[in-house]
Amino acid sequence: MNGIPVSLQTIVLLAASNVFMTFAWYGHLKNLAAKPWYVAALVSWGIALFEYLLQVPANRIGFGGGISLAQLKIMQEVITLAVFVPFAMVYMQQPFKLDFVWAGLCLVGAVYFIFRA
Repeated sequence: MNGIPVSLQTIVLLAASNVFMTFAWYGHLKNLAAKPWYVAALVSWGIALFEYLLQVPANRIGFGGGISLAQLKIMQEVITLAVFVPFAMVYMQQPFKLDFVWAGLCLVGAVYFIFRA
């Protein structure tokens, strides 16, 4: 992936890993609610494997390409919220809350402070 900027590689891999992570963490609440907790845990661990197969290379690519540890963490948090809100609203059928907007604005501030020169 030589022609693709490190930042874009990192963001795409982190976004994809976050989709798996979100389903691993919360998907069982809808799909496996009637199953014992340990069944949900085993299924979630299986899903989380795919999350790690994307997240670990994403962080290695980003860090090796000059993105700091703090910047990687803030990127992850922004991506987490960007993935979680549609997941909560569309898949889990949760209502939109203004708190999503306020949390997003707080993350914009975090991005500013972590990425400023």
